[in-house]
Amino acid sequence: MQIVVIGAGVIGLSVATALARRGARVTVVDQRVPGAGTSSTSYAWVNANKKEPQAYYELNLAGMAAHRRLAESTGGGWLGTGGHLEVATDPAHAAELEQRMARLTGHGYTVEEVTAERARQLVPDLLVSPDPELIAYFPSEAHCYPQLYLAHLLTTAEELGVQVVSGAQVKAFDVDGGRPVLRLADGTALGCDRVISCVGRWTGKLLAQADVPLAMETFTHPGDATVGYLAVTSPVPAALRGLLTTSRLNVRPDGAGRLQLQALDLDRTADPRAVPDPGSPLAEELLDRLRSVLRHTRAATVSELRVGQRALPADGLTVAGPVPAQPWLYVVATHSGVTLAPLLGDLVAKEVHDGAAQELLAEFRPDRLLAPGVRRARTQPPRRPGDQ
Repeated sequence: MQIVVIGAGVIGLSVATALARRGARVTVVDQRVPGAGTSSTSYAWVNANKKEPQAYYELNLAGMAAHRRLAESTGGGWLGTGGHLEVATDPAHAAELEQRMARLTGHGYTVEEVTAERARQLVPDLLVSPDPELIAYFPSEAHCYPQLYLAHLLTTAEELGVQVVSGAQVKAFDVDGGRPVLRLADGTALGCDRVISCVGRWTGKLLAQADVPLAMETFTHPGDATVGYLAVTSPVPAALRGLLTTSRLNVRPDGAGRLQLQALDLDRTADPRAVPDPGSPLAEELLDRLRSVLRHTRAATVSELRVGQRALPADGLTVAGPVPAQPWLYVVATHSGVTLAPLLGDLVAKEVHDGAAQELLAEFRPDRLLAPGVRRARTQPPRRPGDQ
């Protein structure tokens, strides 16, 4: 079987390597270079913490397990397994966290309420009052270093004979004798048996070229659901092994002593067309919040400030499955790309190559988003650190 995967992010390369292991001849094409899209601007929190409804929770739970299996079997250094500590310092956050803990405990998800003393054992440099509203610890949650995961995937792809073509923009889809043909901007024509779209936030635009009107959220104004700030600090001597969420800031390691910062209540001004400078008031606000939650960060500076753009199907849930009107076309799009990448690689390969429908994907077929006018309401309640 000859397959073209469009998109060389964490999803596309996971799918490509899983297919190649089954003996498929795989070509991956990307309009830029591997990992240059959404994969490079993700907070990369591996979790099933706020994933609803139940089918979406189950899918993400399986994704967490797949990450750990792959990391353990390969010695991959892309997965940080220090868990997730969430500190609620205001009543509204505490009430929401208490409800979430009860719901997750009912699902069998590992979460425990901890004292301030225990929290400081988990995060030695944590600054927390002796009597915070509520603290929860999620030991099974992790964070991913996407570029290290991509490095593993690219090495594996090369070993398996996968061809990765960068700077290849798809201009059109044709069908010749029942087989799809991709027309690239440079005039190249790629014939194959199946096409798998893994292009993240570009999914709607790409599929429109095949007359497939899949509903995806797109950026329309600063602060909408598709965008958010991510800041990376200079190296600091703060002891933090896993993820830390407070009522005002999310913090996680970014490697070599650097930290990654996220404060979703500040995202109301996020605009990919106007990214603030690392010395901007926004950056200073993030640093002030960091200094209030972690010791030994007073000298931190923001070395990079990004506006990430999320891949977001119109109902917020994963899309994975064949397109009924174009049986040669299979589409994958999800906001939970990092959490789900190893799992989706395996599940999609089983469906496309083996012809074996996967129950975990049964609720996430593209059909539901193909009707004209399908859109999720854009009006959303204010988000806080810890939200997706």
